[in-house]
Amino acid sequence: MELSLFNQVFLAAFYTLVALFYTLRIKLSRPQAPSCDFVHMGSLGSLHWWNHLTFRVFRLLIWAVCVLRLLWPELDAYLLFVPLAELPIVVSMGMGLLVVGFALAIWGNLTLDGLWRSGVDESASAGIVTHSLYRYSRNPIFIGVLTGQLGFFMALPGWFSLLCMLVGWAAIVIQVRLEEVHLEAKYPCEFKAYCRQTARWFGRRIASD
Repeated sequence: MELSLFNQVFLAAFYTLVALFYTLRIKLSRPQAPSCDFVHMGSLGSLHWWNHLTFRVFRLLIWAVCVLRLLWPELDAYLLFVPLAELPIVVSMGMGLLVVGFALAIWGNLTLDGLWRSGVDESASAGIVTHSLYRYSRNPIFIGVLTGQLGFFMALPGWFSLLCMLVGWAAIVIQVRLEEVHLEAKYPCEFKAYCRQTARWFGRRIASD
């Protein structure tokens, strides 16, 4: 199978799998906590709301474009900076980063177990998770997402993937800040102690980042 066709099949299947994972994650968690909402967008019109909406829209666009490429290969002519065949190593590395990033996000997600939420849950009161991956990073899921976004740009090097990466990175940085403000207000002593031990992105015993 030539690289271009493999890339089309891979990206369409990959982002369909990502969508299925998070859909099932929410649906399978609800019977265990029927009164709990797992998706929180914040107040209508707030920064949290706009940030969450932007991330959702771009996630849907990425999935749609990847599926359309499989059905209409000529779409690549409008998406790519150069043909994929000219950058086989970069494209292959990009697909690899997508897998690594998704695996990291799943690991971080499952470590949180029933505490995982999409967005800031103002009503949550279960404390802060600091074991497993969270011992080395306060945001392992977001590191996985950032890695995947870089992988998408490398796997499909063009204006669309570049825009998605830049918007995605900005959305993640904003979301991290929003969650930090919430955690510091909710658990002031515990969160400050956690920040002194673990970096925002990666590392132990970092006083400030």
